[in-house]
Parts: sequence; C-alpha cells; structure tokens
Amino acid sequence: MKKVEDKENVTVKNSEKAFSSINAKSFISVVAILVVLIAICGILTLIIPQGAFARTESGEIIADTFTQGSVKGIEFWRIITAPFRVFASSSGLTIIMISIFLLVMSGVFNLLEKTDGMKIIMSRIVGRFGRKKKTVLCFCILFFMLFGSLFGLFEELVTLLPFMIVFMLSMGFDTMTGLGVCMLAACFGFAAAITNPFSIGIASTFAGISTMSGIWLRLIFFAIVFGLVCLFIFRYTKKISLNPEKSLSFEIDKVKRASLNFDLGEVTARENRIFKVYIIFFAIQFVLLVSIALIRAISDFAIPILAVSFLIGGIICGLLVVEDKKKVFAYMGKGALAMLPAVLLIALASSVNLIMQESGILDTIMNSVINYLDGKSIFVVVLLIYLLVLILQVFIGSASAKIFLVMPILLPICSVIGISPTLLILVYCMADGFTDVFLPTNPVLLIGLSMANVSYGKWVKWTWKMQIVMLLVSFLVLFFGVQVGL
Repeated sequence: MKKVEDKENVTVKNSEKAFSSINAKSFISVVAILVVLIAICGILTLIIPQGAFARTESGEIIADTFTQGSVKGIEFWRIITAPFRVFASSSGLTIIMISIFLLVMSGVFNLLEKTDGMKIIMSRIVGRFGRKKKTVLCFCILFFMLFGSLFGLFEELVTLLPFMIVFMLSMGFDTMTGLGVCMLAACFGFAAAITNPFSIGIASTFAGISTMSGIWLRLIFFAIVFGLVCLFIFRYTKKISLNPEKSLSFEIDKVKRASLNFDLGEVTARENRIFKVYIIFFAIQFVLLVSIALIRAISDFAIPILAVSFLIGGIICGLLVVEDKKKVFAYMGKGALAMLPAVLLIALASSVNLIMQESGILDTIMNSVINYLDGKSIFVVVLLIYLLVLILQVFIGSASAKIFLVMPILLPICSVIGISPTLLILVYCMADGFTDVFLPTNPVLLIGLSMANVSYGKWVKWTWKMQIVMLLVSFLVLFFGVQVGL
C-alpha cells in the first residue's frame, strides 16, 4: 500500500510540474506568435496603401465611402513600443479596465481554491443526492457547466478533477466519467456561455452592447449542450455498467480502486461556515449578473461593477473563512500575479490593431475583406468567421487575447455586411470554446489528462464524435440565429 501511495504522490508532483512547465511553454509560444504578427503588420505597412472610410459619430463605418491613399509605412519605434502605447491609445481605458478585472477574478478564484471552497460546495451537492446515480451525474455536469457558462471558469474547475475521479470510481463508474462530468462539462459550459465575463462580457464591452443582448438564444444553446453532455455520459456509463472491460480506463482504474476511497465524512464547523459564505457570495454575484443584464443604465459598466463586486466580496469571504487574515491577501495576490501573463498577451494582441490603425492600413484591409464577402450569404460569412476563430484557437488559446486581436477588425466589417454584434459574439464563443478539450496545444487539457493518467489518444477516441456533434449543433444554432435576425 505504501508503494501505491508513493506512486500516487509522484504522479501528483509530476502533474504539478507539468502544469507549470506546460503553461510556460504555452505562454512563450503565444508570445512568439503575437510578436510575429506584430512584425508582419509592420511589413504590411510598407506594402499596403493607406485608406479610410467615412464614419458616423459613433465610429461605425459608412458603406461605399472608402478612399485610398499612398504607401507610407510606419516608424520602427512605433512598432516596438506598441505593446506599451496601447494603454494610452483610444482603447487604452478598456484594456486597463479589463486587465484589472482579470487580475481581480484570478485573485478571488485562487482564494476560493486555496480555502477548498469549490470542493466543499461540490461535496455538499454529491452528499445530498447520495447514490441516485443519474441525478448525481446530472447535477455534477450542471454544476461544472454553470460555473463555466456564468463565471467563465475552466482552469479553476479542473483542480477538482482528482476529487471527481475518486467520487465517480466510488459510484461504480470510471476515470473517463470523472473527466467527462468535470473537465468536458466545464469546457462546454465555457463555450455555451450565458454571461461568461471572459468572452461575453469582454466582447460586449468592445461592441458597446448589453450582455443581455441575445441571451435568450444563448440560454437555449446552453440547454441543448447540457442535454447532449448528459446523453453522452449516460450512454457511456450504461455501456461500461453492462461490460466494465469496455471502459477506456479499465486497467488504471483497477489500481485506483484498490488504493483510493471516497468518504465525505462528517461536516465540520469550518466546512459548514465556508459553504454558507461562498454560497451567499455566488448568489450575490448571480443576482448582480442578472441585474446588469436587465438594467441598461448599468450594463455599460458591467466589467468595472463585476470587478468591484468580486474584489470586495472576495475579501469579505476570505476574512470570514481564513483564520490567518494575512493569508487572504496573499492568496489573492498570488492569484492576480498568475494572471499577469494574460495581461501581456492582451497588450500584444492589441498592438496588432494599433499598428494597423496608426499606419492607415486597417481600413484598406477591411475594405478588401468587405469586397470579398460582398454578395455572399450571411450564413456563409458566419461560417468563415467561425473558421477564422477556430484557426486562431489552435495557436492562441486565451479567449480574451483573441477578442482583442479580432474584434476591432471583425466588428466594423460585420456592421457593413449586416451581421449584428450579438451574432458575432455567439460565433466567437462557439468557435473559441469547445476545442479547448480537443486540441493538444491547450495546456489545461494536457494537465487534466496527466492528472487522470489518461493518454491523449484515448481521450480523442472517447470525445471526437462529441466534438463533431457540437460542431453540427453550433452550425444549426447559428443558422437559426441568422434566420431570426439575431
């Protein structure tokens, strides 16, 4: 037994090491890609002539008003200083505001993780429903999907994966089921976003629309995705219950079952206090999200309101559940520091747009795209946008970084073509989210599989059909959105 425990400890340490290593490699590779894009933009200024559209007072492009100038290029110093100058540009306030929001959110959820908040909430859910297997599976899937869809959690929820695997094994299921109800559900919830602040929130701020816009279709889409994930898990668990050897993790689960036990144990006073505090916290945030969506007067200030709410609420929660009050700020500080690389990615992604704007080639590029898309159906254009975001997703996993990269270009183009910002944001969320648990370039996927001791090949074999189903369902929902004029 001691050898088994030692082996498990080594596995955990290796997975933690992989977490840091993969994150570093992923960050460096994305930085390199964005730097290359900035360099390419600098070169394009020496090739593409300047141009400009006439615009309305609100900044929207007026169709058929493009005028072309000469090729002038851009100074080298403007290229290399662009990542710093974006904070003083016309969109600088938005970048600063969103960066602060990301730091606050990361700090609060790190506090939540370090105080076992998510684990305790999850334990209460599974403890309440005992051995009602289908009910438990549904609630677990809904739990992870809702936190992904409402609050934009994905990486943070994967920290619960070992807990969920042990729980699924204790119920007679397998490791793959644990991966499905946790990592797959969290990712699909993030993609089927209802109010996800990291996609819906940031993109809506860019577009100048309320997060409430088009929410009825996002709710329908979320319900469809939830039903499909439940069906997928139910079919798999039924198959392995009839023949356990059909489990893709059958061999490794034999070892896990011999050494791991799931025991909720008695609820301590500390766990009871933590549960109540965090439930109240999330209830307040949910009410605030709904209020922002419904009240137009405050919807324009969604990001700063959420940032202040999470910061104040997080500090209060920390002071209530942590005995050593200094640790509250230490946990939140470490969480915020962990998000600093994302702020750098946002600055680099924004630099691409800044260089094109300052050089005068952005409108020229947009005019070429508009002319290419002229005459094509709205649905075809939507699919092309989907494909563009999907290709970027292979290289740039960060949802917020991609928003800063593509939205300043796509929003004006879509405005001229007749695609609403609401539909564009829906396209973006679908193309950005689902493949996070399919592409091997995503570090969170590799970390999760490492924690579960499941090979990437087995994971692909298990989920590839689900990815195709989600692709087709996404296209159908987008087609419906186009037909109803979303």
